[in-house]
Amino acid sequence: MSMQTRSGGIGTRARAIGLAAVRGFGLALVTLPGALLGFVLTVVSLALVPIGIGLVTTPWVLTGVRAFADWRRVLAAEWGGVRIPSAYRPVPRDANPWTRTFGLLRDPATWRDLRWLPVDMTAGFVTALLPAVFVLYPLEGLAVAAGLWRPLAASGGYWYGFVRVADQSSALAAGALGIALLALAPLAPRLLTVHFRLTRTVLGAGQGELAERVRVLTETRRDAVDTSAAKLRRIERDLHDGAQARLVAMGMDLGTIEVLLDKDPAQAKRLLAQARQSSVDALTELRDLVRGIHPPVLAERGLGDAVRALALRLPVATEVSVELGERADAPVESAAYFAVSEVLTNAVKHADADRIWIDLHQVEGMLRITVTDNGRGGAVVAAGSGLAGVERRLGTFDGVLAVSSPAGGPTMVTMEIPCV
Repeated sequence: MSMQTRSGGIGTRARAIGLAAVRGFGLALVTLPGALLGFVLTVVSLALVPIGIGLVTTPWVLTGVRAFADWRRVLAAEWGGVRIPSAYRPVPRDANPWTRTFGLLRDPATWRDLRWLPVDMTAGFVTALLPAVFVLYPLEGLAVAAGLWRPLAASGGYWYGFVRVADQSSALAAGALGIALLALAPLAPRLLTVHFRLTRTVLGAGQGELAERVRVLTETRRDAVDTSAAKLRRIERDLHDGAQARLVAMGMDLGTIEVLLDKDPAQAKRLLAQARQSSVDALTELRDLVRGIHPPVLAERGLGDAVRALALRLPVATEVSVELGERADAPVESAAYFAVSEVLTNAVKHADADRIWIDLHQVEGMLRITVTDNGRGGAVVAAGSGLAGVERRLGTFDGVLAVSSPAGGPTMVTMEIPCV
C-alpha cells in the first residue's frame, strides 16, 4: 500500500511537471509576439496622436492591450493560483475619440499595462520558457549521447548548450549536461508560478493602490445602492400591479358573494370559482416574485442545484459541472446565481447557440464560474449591456469578469468571486 501511494505521488508530480512545461512553452510562444506587437502598436499610435490619427487608433490599441492583460490575469488565476485584480476606470463607449483617448491615458492602470509589456517580452518570456527547457531540452541531450551526434557532427558540428558535439566524448558531455538540466525539472511548476507572480508585481497596483481601491469601492457601492433601489421599485410595482390588485379584486368578489348567497346561489358559485382562480394567480405571482428575489432552491440546496435548475429551464442543451466544497456566504451565492442567470439569458437571446457548458468550482477560497457557448461570438462588456450589469454585480463583492468572444465564437465568460 505504501509503494502504491508513493508511485501515485510520483505520477501526480510527474504530470504536474509535464503540464507546467507544456503550459510554459505555449505561453512563451504567445508572450513574446503578443507583448512585442502590443508595445509597438501602442508607441506608434501614441506618436500619431498629435496629428489626429492616434486619437482614432489609440482607444482600439489600448483596448487590445487590456484584453491581452486580462487574458493573462485569467491564466494566472487558473494555472498559477495567482490573483491579479483588474481595476480599469470605465470609459463610455459612445464618447468622442478625444474623450476616450485621454480618458484611457489618464488611467494609471493603462501605464501599468505599458510598463508590463517590455517586462513580459523579456523576463516574462524567459520565466515562461524555462519550465519547458528543463523538461524538454534534456531529452535532446540524451538523444545526442545515444548516437544522434553522428549525423549532426557529419553536417559540420553541433552545439548543445555550451558543449560543442564533435565525437563520442563530447556527446557524452552533452548527455551529462542534459541530465543536469533534467534534475532541475521539478522546479518547472514553481517557475511557472514565478512567471505569474512577476506579472502580478508589474500589473498590480503601485503607490496609488489605496486611492484606486477607494475609488473602485465607491463606484461599486454606488452601483449596489442604485441596483437595490431599482429592485425595490420593481418589487413595489410588481406587488401593486400584480398580487395586490388580484387580492383586492378577490376581496370584492367575496363581498359580492356574501350578498348573492341567498338571492342568486348560481352566480355566487361562479364568483366563488373566480375568486379561487384569483387566489391561485396571486399565489403564483408571489412565488415568481420571491424566486426573483432569492430562489427557494438556492436557499435550500445551494448554488450547484440552483444552477442545475436554471439549466433545466433553458431551451438549449446545457451541461453543468459542479465541484463545490463548503457553501459560500448567502449574498455571494445570490450574486453568483443571478450573474449566471444573466449570462445564460444573453447566450439564449443573442448567441444563437445550440449548446452551453457551465462549470462551477472553488479554488483557494474563490468561487470560479465559467459559462461557454458555441454561438456566434462577438459579446462585449459595453455600457448598458447585460454583461456590464454582471460586472457591476460582481464588483460589489470584489469579483471579476473576463469575456473571450471572438467573432464566430465560441464565447467564454469567466467569473470569479471571493467565497466570503
